Amino acid sequence: MIRRLFNRLRRDQRGVSIIEFALLAPTLMVMLFGLMDLAYSMYTSQMLQGSIQTAARQATMEGAASNSAGIDGLVITAVRTLSPNATLTFSRTSYSSFTEVGRPEDYTDLNTNGTCDANEPFEDANGNGNWDLDPGQAGFGGARDAVLYRVDVSYPRLFPIYAFIPGQSSTNSLSVSTVLRNQPYGQQDTAAPTLGNCA
Repeated sequence: MIRRLFNRLRRDQRGVSIIEFALLAPTLMVMLFGLMDLAYSMYTSQMLQGSIQTAARQATMEGAASNSAGIDGLVITAVRTLSPNATLTFSRTSYSSFTEVGRPEDYTDLNTNGTCDANEPFEDANGNGNWDLDPGQAGFGGARDAVLYRVDVSYPRLFPIYAFIPGQSSTNSLSVSTVLRNQPYGQQDTAAPTLGNCA
């Protein structure tokens, strides 16, 4: 009798689907929300890239420094359309040429230790009297200067997926930058680099 009852229960398939769904649903939901969060991040990144290109083109015109709030406002409006609680940080660094962007000032490494020190000679491209990892100057620059326009954005994630994935935070951060040359609205203010010695 018990054997017959056990065999009948073993062949009974009712309720199997709900059990399988209960086992797979959490994993499926985490994957689905993760993909949607990734798609949201990619879309936000593309919107930010497009708006920073538009703003940077406007910043290359003469007199743009007097309208920095309006230029940055274009980017803020585009990003906050997607994420109203986003925080944005703007920075502009000007260089006399594209080749200086992201490169340290040139120096002669006499002791071959890879560091500008021990009174080694260097070219002071920005004229501040110190050897710099980044010779750029903050601001819009002048005519014909190359300007690195950078925006850092932090916004809350669309879904609380971070709670299920180790190492994730409740906010997502993006950093987008572009480099454009200012319009030739005047003579470029380029002083010949001076020579200095590393400390």
